[in-house]
Amino acid sequence: DNLLRRAACQEAQAFGNQLIPSTMSLKKATVFLNPAACKGKAMSLFEKNAAPILHLSGLDVTVVKTDYEGQAKKLLELMENTDLIIIAGGDGTVQEVITGLLRRADEAVFSKIPIGFIPLGKTCALSHTLYPESTNQVQHITNATLAILKGETVPLDVLQIKGEKEQPVFAMTGLRWGSYRDAGVKVSKYWYLGPLKTKAAHFFSTLKEWPQKHQAALMYLGPTERPPEEPEEKPSRPPLYVRLYRRLKLYWSPPPKEVSQEVSAEDWEQLELSTIELSIATRNRQLDLMRTEDFMDICIEADTVSKGQFVNRGSQKMRDPHLCPEGSQCIQASRCILQLPEGTEGSFGIDNEDYEAMPVEVKLLPRKLRFFCDPRMREQMLRAAVQ
Repeated sequence: DNLLRRAACQEAQAFGNQLIPSTMSLKKATVFLNPAACKGKAMSLFEKNAAPILHLSGLDVTVVKTDYEGQAKKLLELMENTDLIIIAGGDGTVQEVITGLLRRADEAVFSKIPIGFIPLGKTCALSHTLYPESTNQVQHITNATLAILKGETVPLDVLQIKGEKEQPVFAMTGLRWGSYRDAGVKVSKYWYLGPLKTKAAHFFSTLKEWPQKHQAALMYLGPTERPPEEPEEKPSRPPLYVRLYRRLKLYWSPPPKEVSQEVSAEDWEQLELSTIELSIATRNRQLDLMRTEDFMDICIEADTVSKGQFVNRGSQKMRDPHLCPEGSQCIQASRCILQLPEGTEGSFGIDNEDYEAMPVEVKLLPRKLRFFCDPRMREQMLRAAVQ
């Protein structure tokens, strides 16, 4: 572990030793660190493995530690300009930071700031997309921190999930509602059963109520065409006489007002569903940089599974929560409205965080945020897209 840390620090020092012109200021990086992540070990993991790399790299680093759940959302509202945002924690910390970021009044400007993710939490779904798999925790954290310095980014989709009264919540992975998710939350209660705890949680879930059906009404719109990439370089400013001519032209003959393209009622597809589990997920796990359409995956699982299938599939779902098994109905949509019957109890899992189950509208924000990724992973994605 010490050899890995030393090698990473030497690599970071090469970035720190680069000369910058006297007219340029140091790049500012704001780190949102959740010390409670990874059962309270996140603080020491960050200070041992990530902090030395960031400080050696020549960045002006500000570390903001969160003291309680939901604090990151409030801190993001007060955040001033920064060149990089770094999230050090798990899925819950990512969700809090991006929700705070996208709730800002000036989110159009702040959503262009590149984001780094240092995986320190119990569940880190994004790390599968952004960094190579590694069984060594130190190597995984140092790889993620070095990826921020290398500067390669990929655009990721975001889901905007809005209830009737609440402010919207934003998710990078997706929303789950159903029996597998409810049983998965209770697995840690059976810790004394060791490797059998997952099967036990799902088995005891079948004893309480069977068959388990979740009924709802779903309205959705199909995938949308992906617009061409905007050029990052700004075009050179035209001469003064050209600018004057354009302004006069606009003054004398203003352009016609655009007709608002509200979605008509006929465009919505409607579906009554009875399912054991419903999941709405982004395509961030199977990122395709060259695809021509933007959509999220809606998976409606059949409610006709046997108890044995439920217990076995529950173990698979713990490893891959958004697995869509055979016999499920899969829909590609850009926007959907989920209506629940009155008196529906239970909760949603949004990026592995609990939220009360209620009628919601889920909207895809395609390529909304740019995350730093390992250059090897970006090459791999581009190669897969070409093939």
